[in-house]
Amino acid sequence: MIPRILQDSLTSKLNQGKAIILLGPRQVGKTTLLHSLFGNHKNVLWLNGDEIDVRNLFLNISAARLKTYIGNNKIVIIDEAQRIQDIGLKLKLITDQINEVQLIATGSSSFELSNKLNEPLTGRKWEFKMYPISFKEMVDANGLLNEKRLLPHRLVFGYYPDVINNPGNEIAIIKQLADSYLYKDILTIDQIKKPEALQKLLQGLALQIGSQVSYSELAQFCGLDAKTIEKYIKVLEDAFVIFRVTSFSRNLRTELKKSRKIYFYDNGIRNAIISNFNQIENRTDIGALWENFLMSERKKYLSYTNSYANSWFWRTIEQKEIDLIEEKDGHINAFEFKWNKNEKAKIPKSFTTHYPEAVIKIIHSDNFEEFLL
Repeated sequence: MIPRILQDSLTSKLNQGKAIILLGPRQVGKTTLLHSLFGNHKNVLWLNGDEIDVRNLFLNISAARLKTYIGNNKIVIIDEAQRIQDIGLKLKLITDQINEVQLIATGSSSFELSNKLNEPLTGRKWEFKMYPISFKEMVDANGLLNEKRLLPHRLVFGYYPDVINNPGNEIAIIKQLADSYLYKDILTIDQIKKPEALQKLLQGLALQIGSQVSYSELAQFCGLDAKTIEKYIKVLEDAFVIFRVTSFSRNLRTELKKSRKIYFYDNGIRNAIISNFNQIENRTDIGALWENFLMSERKKYLSYTNSYANSWFWRTIEQKEIDLIEEKDGHINAFEFKWNKNEKAKIPKSFTTHYPEAVIKIIHSDNFEEFLL
């Protein structure tokens, strides 16, 4: 299943003299997307950075040798390009010296790929991100009613393509994803020196969804120092396992100004980390699951619709809180998440007093499609 908006956006940037970079976690369908676009095309060269002979090919390579290797191909696709040494310089070489070729590279680590491309490919690339399948994609495929019926299942097992396509084998597939694919790139990064501490950090983060995250508290929990925790979290974020949301603050003295929350891109991965696949009727963390689901799905929605809204949460030192604040074109929208539609949401008076222009919406299990479609 391929995001139509992403496919159309990518296609619109072809043959403009720039490289196309597609980033996202492993196993979300980046290669499938490219095969759907170019699988029937002639003159396409496919390379995979996971293969050692491909990595060796790019060692000390020149423009002349690249031209010989590419030959008459008009499209060059490099999967998992972050595995290739000095990849930014190599892609710049192709873009500058073989400009009749459309170069496309995918990567499952923005730390390893995007950071290496920023300087060499400044002004020479279009960058896109791809995530696990979205609620909107499933609605487009199966209808809103069917997908809403499956919501309890999605909250536990998430939206990875293999999970969706293999009903009955969800737990085994998610565990394999969490134990291998997600860590394949992370553990090759020099900054990660204690894999067992990384696993403990992930467990700590999984248990704190919806809560403010303290690096010093996580450091005590993991047996690391706070700076190492911050470094590990940045690596996990670059590898598309988690993402951070910071606090919103403008003009209220009691607002928290340097706080953060951390969410997982996929509920299933989060549940695999804590080894809890109980159905929602038997869980005490349904509020956390609901908040993580809405935050990750909203992130997909904003990305695929090319929205440039800024996102925060809001909280004061008196523990008054709103789950999500979005600002776009000077307009503020505030969202409070409640799994149970009958549970009364309390909007802090201090927020409405200081931000009277804000539009406030309560998102619950009966109306959440308005938030994600």
